[in-house]
Amino acid sequence: MNYCKLLIVNSINKISSIRSKSLLPTIVDPNSIIEHPRVGEELRLIIEEEEMGNNKLNGSSRLAHDSVMQELKQKDREERSKLVIWKQPITTLQYFTLECISKLHKASIRLREKKLTVAVFTILSIFTYLLCVTEGPHSEYFSSWSKVIAWCGYWVGLGILSSVGLGTGLHTFLLYLGPHIAAVTLAAFECMSVNFPQPPYPDQIICPEETEPTMSIWTIIGKVRLEAFMWGAGTAIGELPPYFMARAATLSGIDPDDEDYEEAAEMFEDHVDGDNSISTRAKLAMKKLVQRVGFFGILLCASIPNPLFDLAGITCGHFLVPFWTFFGATLIGKAVIKMHIQKIFVVMTFSKHHVEMLVDWIGYLPLIGTSMQLPFKDFLKKQKQNLHHKPGTHIATSESWLQWFFEKLIIAMVLYFVVSIINSMAQSYMGKKQKEAREKKTSK
Repeated sequence: MNYCKLLIVNSINKISSIRSKSLLPTIVDPNSIIEHPRVGEELRLIIEEEEMGNNKLNGSSRLAHDSVMQELKQKDREERSKLVIWKQPITTLQYFTLECISKLHKASIRLREKKLTVAVFTILSIFTYLLCVTEGPHSEYFSSWSKVIAWCGYWVGLGILSSVGLGTGLHTFLLYLGPHIAAVTLAAFECMSVNFPQPPYPDQIICPEETEPTMSIWTIIGKVRLEAFMWGAGTAIGELPPYFMARAATLSGIDPDDEDYEEAAEMFEDHVDGDNSISTRAKLAMKKLVQRVGFFGILLCASIPNPLFDLAGITCGHFLVPFWTFFGATLIGKAVIKMHIQKIFVVMTFSKHHVEMLVDWIGYLPLIGTSMQLPFKDFLKKQKQNLHHKPGTHIATSESWLQWFFEKLIIAMVLYFVVSIINSMAQSYMGKKQKEAREKKTSK
C-alpha cells in the first residue's frame, strides 16, 4: 500500500488536466488522493503503467538469473556424469556410502514420525511369526497360503526392480519372467498338459501322467497368469516415485534438481530450445496425450512397451492428477493389457513348431550354421528328457555352453545393475553438494 501511495505522489505531475480543474489540494495527501472519486481511474492507469515497467525490469533480471542457473546446472551435470566407479572408484564409493547413510537417517526420522504405523506393522509381524511356528489346525492352510504369498511377492519385487529407476533398471522380464513363460510353454507342448505336479513346480517342471488331446495358447496363458499379473503390478508400483516427486515439487514449489523432471518442466512450458528430434517429439506427444485425455491417455501409454513412461508419471504429478486415476490406469495397462500382449508373444514364439522351425533355420547360416544348430538341438533334447523323469530319481546333469552362456549373462547384468546403483547414488549425493554450492553463489 505504501508503494502505491509513493507511485501516486510521483505521478501527480503527469495529470495536468486534473490539475487545471483544481481537483488536487496544494499539499498532497496520498490517503485523500486514493479516496478521491474523480481521480481514481486515471491514477489506477498510471499505477498500472509504472508496475508494468517494474515487472519488465524484474522479468529481464529473472531471465538473466535463470540463464546463469541453467549454465551452472549444465556444468554440474557434466561434472556429475564423470563420477563413475571405473573412473573415480574411491570418491564414488565414498559418496555412495554417505548417500546411504543420509537416506537411512531420513528413513529413521520418518519412522519416528509414524509411530502408529510402525507399531501396527510390528504387531502384525509378531502375529505372523507366531502363526508360522505354532502347530495347529491352521498350519496346513497357512503353509499353502504362505507359499502363494511368497510366490506373488517374488514376482512383484522383480517387477519393481524392472521399473523403479534404480541405476539402469534390471530387465527382469528378459531374465526371469520371459524364460519362465518359455519353459512352461515348451513343457506344455511336450507334456500335452499344464497340470504339473506341485511340488516340485514351479521350481522344477515334470510332466503329469494325465494328458490332454490338444494344447492351446490360452491354456498356457492361464497357467502363467498369476505370476505375469504380479510382475506387471510390480512395474506399476515402480512408476510411482516419478509421480510423487513431481507432485511434491508442484505443491511445494521446490525444484527437486532431477534431470528428468527439469526436461519435463521445459515441455510443460511448450518450449524445448528448438530440439526437433524424434524422441523429443514422442515425449511432447505423450505429454499432450496424458494431459488432454486423462485416464485413457495414461492407460494407452501404459499398455504398450514404452521406455518414456516415466515422463507420463512426471506429467501426472506436475498437473496434480489424482493418485488413483494415475495408478489405476497404470495398473490396468501394465498388469492386464500389456502383460497379455507379452504373454501371447512369448507363448507363440516358443510353441513347439516355431521352436523347431527356428532351430532348422539356424542350420542354414553359412559356415557356422551346423556348429550352432547342434547345441540348440542337444539343449532341447535334454530338456524334454528332464520333463519325463520320475520324481525322486536322479538326473544326469551336463551343462551345455548355451546354459553356461545364459547363466553368465544373468550374472553380468545383475552386476552391472548393482554398479549402476552405486554410480547413481554417488551422483545423487554429489548433486546435493553442487546444489548447496549454487545456492551460496546466487545468495552473494
